[in-house]
Amino acid sequence: MTMAAVALSGNDPVADAEPLRLHIGGKAPKQGWKILNIQSGPHVDFIGSCTDLEQFANESVAEVYASHVLEHLDYVQELPHTLKEIHRILTPTGSLYISVPDLECLMTLYAQPGVTINDRFMIMRMMFGGQTDAFDFHKVGLTFEFLCHFLGQAGFPSATRVAEHGLFPDTSSMRFLGQLISLNVIAHKSHPVSSGA
Repeated sequence: MTMAAVALSGNDPVADAEPLRLHIGGKAPKQGWKILNIQSGPHVDFIGSCTDLEQFANESVAEVYASHVLEHLDYVQELPHTLKEIHRILTPTGSLYISVPDLECLMTLYAQPGVTINDRFMIMRMMFGGQTDAFDFHKVGLTFEFLCHFLGQAGFPSATRVAEHGLFPDTSSMRFLGQLISLNVIAHKSHPVSSGA
């Protein structure tokens, strides 16, 4: 539809827009998804921090995907605020797909007998970040219990742990020493409708 057609029909192109599917921290394009990243890139649609989502209207996003993003936020202010903001921008039936380093898994791997110092160093980097630039530092370690607590405080009534999301080829499916190292969770803005009677 051209802008002229919009003007003639009296429609507001913003109000009439379909809800977004927002990939926070993404770099590679995927049909149907828009990318928000703190750093510019050839496929980044919105530049900004996930701690400031004011550029997105209330209930304007159908799905949010955040893979290995939330661990970069402090757990006192940034993480609770960001989850509340995601809750705000999601449509009433919207979903949040989260992937973070699984602290319990990483601790178990670290403590395994026979793990080499190089393996332990890699596990430590997964816990604290690769520290390759100013944004690559982790500020919180998350377990399913901790994450559910933060999600509940932000207004999400339910969360489900899944093995993998399978939406993007990224760290959410990474294995180390044969183990999936990510905690993958789906949180719904409202309780999912049951298919039962």
